[in-house]
Amino acid sequence: MPMTQDMTSDTSSELNPGLLDALQHQVAVFARRAEQTRLGGVGQVRNSMDRAAYLLLNRLDQEGPMGVKALAAGMGIDSSTVTRQVAPLVDTGLVKRTSHPEDGRAVVLQLSPRGRARLEEVRSSRRELMRQVTQDWSEDERESFCTLLTRFNSALSARQASAGRQEPPAS
Repeated sequence: MPMTQDMTSDTSSELNPGLLDALQHQVAVFARRAEQTRLGGVGQVRNSMDRAAYLLLNRLDQEGPMGVKALAAGMGIDSSTVTRQVAPLVDTGLVKRTSHPEDGRAVVLQLSPRGRARLEEVRSSRRELMRQVTQDWSEDERESFCTLLTRFNSALSARQASAGRQEPPAS
């Protein structure tokens, strides 16, 4: 009678430690390179928008106007962080604060026309950087890398979200 494998068993002994070491090293190098360049694009726009601003503007552009709590939840950060990061975007006219259409007491954040134009300028510059960095890659390689990086980021996000809901393991 064949034995069934226990699907809850620890499979870490089956993983290649050398490969995992190489992977963690490459992720660390990527994080350093990304921070050094801020993957900020090319030309005059290079490094002209910090990561937090870019991610906030991008989310507002993709998902439309929303409150601070919804924006924070969607980005996996707390509301006080979003409030602090949004303030300079409002001050510079990239984001507008408006009243919620159904509840006039609530505030909604919305990308301004100036913010939309600025975001497109930065996106275009960053798109050009990605084109240059991957110029000798095939379209399939770019798609595979994007798919795997998206999967990796999703796994990190899920891990962070689950860690926030659980007690840390006893050491």
